[in-house]
Amino acid sequence: MTDTSSTALPRTLSPSLFLFTIIYGGMVVLAGVLGNKQVALGSWLAVEAGIFPFLLLVALSSTVSELHGQGTANRLVLWGFVPLILSILLISLVLALPASPEMQPDRLAAFDLILGQGPRLMAAGIVAYGTSQFLNVTIFSKLRGREGAGTGSTWLAIRGAIASALSQIVDTLLFVTIAFYGVFPIANLMGGQMLAKVVLSILVIPFVITGLVALGRSLDRQG
Repeated sequence: MTDTSSTALPRTLSPSLFLFTIIYGGMVVLAGVLGNKQVALGSWLAVEAGIFPFLLLVALSSTVSELHGQGTANRLVLWGFVPLILSILLISLVLALPASPEMQPDRLAAFDLILGQGPRLMAAGIVAYGTSQFLNVTIFSKLRGREGAGTGSTWLAIRGAIASALSQIVDTLLFVTIAFYGVFPIANLMGGQMLAKVVLSILVIPFVITGLVALGRSLDRQG
């Protein structure tokens, strides 16, 4: 038997990829919880709070694509299914287990209300997450161009905003349709969510992506 241990190369992550992967996994899980609250952004725009971790997921996947390539970003999105599905399974297990008699009824009711999701909502979240995130990475990467012409900070911000806005429109179409079609009229909900995500993609995402890319490059230089 040949001993190849001396020639095998270690598999390591750069500091930026290590940090962004950890944050990405956390945001995948947190998005479903925060989505239970609606927040008012000014007097005319109301959104479900899950939009904030989802937009951060968009920014992180775009940042990883910029720093480490489209293939690595796609793998990040793919591995994101692991914490997403594990969290759904673990929440389902905890909800199925009997509550302690000592637990206050109002706390138990609130817990069940916040974390209890039907199969349609779970399926909607999984499908919308995967489709929109892969789409975001694809659009963001394609806008860069084969010769890397779109690598300046201004074009980086524009690419991020365009990819985020388009992918989040698809995310809303899929999630709202799968989760609520036939339950109640969805046109107003879908239109409001799309408007909110497009506005935030244009106003917020460019700054987040440029900041994350700068942070990632700084970490990798130091590491």
